[in-house]
Amino acid sequence: MRSVVARAVALAAAFAAGAAAAHLANGPHRARLTTDLQRSRERILATREEERRRLRHDLHDGLGPTLASLAMSLDTARITLAGEPERIEPVLTELRDRLATTVGEIREMAYGLRPPALDDLGLVAAIESLAEGCCERVDIRFDGDRTGLPAAVEVAAYRIVEEALANIRKHARAGTALVLISRDADLHIMIADSGVGLPDQARGGGPPPTGGLARMREWAAEVGGGCTVTSRPGVGTIVSSRLPLAVPGYHRAFTGEGRP
Repeated sequence: MRSVVARAVALAAAFAAGAAAAHLANGPHRARLTTDLQRSRERILATREEERRRLRHDLHDGLGPTLASLAMSLDTARITLAGEPERIEPVLTELRDRLATTVGEIREMAYGLRPPALDDLGLVAAIESLAEGCCERVDIRFDGDRTGLPAAVEVAAYRIVEEALANIRKHARAGTALVLISRDADLHIMIADSGVGLPDQARGGGPPPTGGLARMREWAAEVGGGCTVTSRPGVGTIVSSRLPLAVPGYHRAFTGEGRP
């Protein structure tokens, strides 16, 4: 375990040093970062509004009519039971199947808002369940107090680790991986693997990242944090994220402080 941690820390330090040198040598880099940040914020707002629209559609045009139809089916079952009790069994069987389908749809909507594993297991155990089958060995460590994390930070951390581990599973061909989470004034996350590394365009040699890499940055940005991905061919990849624990508006929203 110590050798894995030491290797990951050394690799992270090397990447950080290289990034700092590149930053000082490349003046336009700051302007590009500013532009990328603005685009990321715009994508976050667009994505958030799209999710709200989708959820409203699912509730109003999907779940609402389904529940109304189930109520009508209950009335049908009541009438059938009173007049032709011998025909009630298939009616109840169909009603049960439709209820099971509706429960599944509600669970999918709830998962989109907050993964149930966070409430059932807690952040660390939920991440451990994500790591199963990722590669031959995955070490997970959490340094600091695990309690009292803001809900938004928990979700962002879970989503980032989930995406990083999914990428390792699908693309890295890694034998080992390491997930380090530490807490001080912020929540710090590092996911490192010993795989083949990222292609050139994903390491910054092409257009801004899309797909999973972009989503990780957006999840971090939603809570005022940041996420970086560094990689070397044949050495591995490191995902690093900083998530502020003082999420703007969190205390007021969840405690009711300041409300009339």
